[in-house]
Amino acid sequence: MESQIAQSEADLEKSVVNQVSSIIKSEDQVIGKREILNPLKLAIISSADIRVIVDIVASDPALAAHMLYRNSLTNIANLSKKKNRSLKDTLVRIGMVNVYRYAFTFYLKEKFDSLNEPYKKLINGYWNVNEEIALDSMIYIREMNDNGKLLHVDKNELQTLALFSIFGEIVALTAFAYINMNTDTKIPIKMVKRILDGNAKKFSIMAFDSLGIDDDLAKDFMVAHNLASTSNPDSIGLIIRAILSKRKLLLSMPR
Repeated sequence: MESQIAQSEADLEKSVVNQVSSIIKSEDQVIGKREILNPLKLAIISSADIRVIVDIVASDPALAAHMLYRNSLTNIANLSKKKNRSLKDTLVRIGMVNVYRYAFTFYLKEKFDSLNEPYKKLINGYWNVNEEIALDSMIYIREMNDNGKLLHVDKNELQTLALFSIFGEIVALTAFAYINMNTDTKIPIKMVKRILDGNAKKFSIMAFDSLGIDDDLAKDFMVAHNLASTSNPDSIGLIIRAILSKRKLLLSMPR
């Protein structure tokens, strides 16, 4: 009887991993249909006039406010306290690739509000870790500057990488919630944790490959998790790696 139960659990776990993998490959299921993301991405790829980018972002006031907020957080790392006074100035300073990254994470987090418990609480806990890593990275830059060791890094690139630092686990949790809400499959929380720990690397790589954020972000993510090397001493991946290592969150470490 015990062997049958164990086999049943093993079969369920294998089935859930396959379902999660399938969902991760669908942007619509991960973050929902977002009318802004695709036009924004196409405009950035085609190097559209900044006014076009501003108009797209401004069409969602919540997203526009989020851009201003994200950029304001980089002031922690800046010696200059100069503030941007318009959305256009902010987007120019952020840089187009980071505008898209911020938009993606904004809509990903917005999706959390539609999730059922216990996943809503669980995934928000994971997201709070991302926010802490982002804050730690800004503090790290400021401390280096104060100590006379100037790091030539883009603060917004660093912050966006931080917001993707446990991307695989967060995307996988949205998939677990989707399964829980839309099928008869009820996954024990202990199994969720076991699957996350055992497949975090797989889910992360799959998410970057499937959701098409951008190649540079994926490369920096691999450096951050010590899954790839770099000869660049100012690599943003190395900065995030130090923070992830301290928190014991590296995918290259046994979970």
